[in-house]
Amino acid sequence: MQWYESEVAAMEELQQRSPAPPSPIVFYGSSSIRLWDSLADDFPGLPVVNRGFGGATMAACSWFFWRLVRPLAPRSVVLYAGDNDLSDGATPENVLAQLDHLTRQLDAGCGPGTRLALLSVKVSPTRLHLAPKISELNRGLQAAAERRPNSLWIDVASVLMSSGRPDPRFFQDDGLHLNPSGYEAWTGAIRGFLPQIS
Repeated sequence: MQWYESEVAAMEELQQRSPAPPSPIVFYGSSSIRLWDSLADDFPGLPVVNRGFGGATMAACSWFFWRLVRPLAPRSVVLYAGDNDLSDGATPENVLAQLDHLTRQLDAGCGPGTRLALLSVKVSPTRLHLAPKISELNRGLQAAAERRPNSLWIDVASVLMSSGRPDPRFFQDDGLHLNPSGYEAWTGAIRGFLPQIS
């Protein structure tokens, strides 16, 4: 996990300089979270905190939980991770096993009453070949949310699709990361679940 260390350490330093509000809603996960620059503006009046880091896998989110999430004592965690794992060769079962480990840490460190929102994994233009595995993973994420109390699954993937394919209007030129329109679509998909998150 050394590859992530500098970015994780920078977030720890930021927390020391500018502490997060008490009992925040922590958005946690990969660069799809990290690059969400409009997060606070998209959810005005809510104590949202961005703890995404570039290239994060579900395994990395589990590994850094005690450093990035637990110290914030969140009321809820909104998690996006999994597509980097699949791109690196992990199976959906591997990703779900790491999610189980992360969930057990959340329950132990923050309490089983901590709310958890699992965001569905998107199909991006550059990872269209992973679509079958992503579908399988999303079914597993939804089932995991149904098993754990105080959890929910939010479909933020289908809003980025058109005619069964990822709509390029929502993605940056790299065909992987979301552009402002993509984040606007995500915000709309999440907004209806705010009573269950906040």
